[in-house]
Amino acid sequence: MPPSQPGPTRVQDVYLLFAHAPYYPGPGTREINATVVAAASLLHSQVCQPDGGKIHNLLVQGRRPSEIVPLSTLTHELDGGADWPTVGDWERVMTDLVQLVRSGSCDALSLGLPGIARALLCVGPHSRVRARDAATDQPVDYGPAARIAALADVSVLLERLVAKRPFWPGDNLLPPFTEDR
Repeated sequence: MPPSQPGPTRVQDVYLLFAHAPYYPGPGTREINATVVAAASLLHSQVCQPDGGKIHNLLVQGRRPSEIVPLSTLTHELDGGADWPTVGDWERVMTDLVQLVRSGSCDALSLGLPGIARALLCVGPHSRVRARDAATDQPVDYGPAARIAALADVSVLLERLVAKRPFWPGDNLLPPFTEDR
């Protein structure tokens, strides 16, 4: 009998980036339209479970340490979203995460992404975004390289925050999801 193959490596210091309906945290502040949280925040007791735990499991499997994974990348990996129903209600989980962030129950990098960067991070890793250049009135095509650059910009901001102290995923975390749970 051949030795069993080890499963994908589970990396704990992974981050989830997701776009959401814009909000303003206070008077005179910038619009917040995207958020980055530690993967473990998906295990918070105030996040819809077991859905949050299942998304956490997908998020940490086979990733690189300190990797920021956009929700759109998970959607791409789930057959363009066709397999989300087998995982859980991602919309409810993201709504719960926004509430968690807004109540200060976990650390987050709250972002006011410009339109093109937000669009690029909301589409799959191989997708393209077309826009019209206001100055030349010509179409501009943004592809995977522009998405990687937008993600790198977010990574720089996150690295600065994490260098000061690790992201706190919140209290009352549930254990990572297993098929037994």
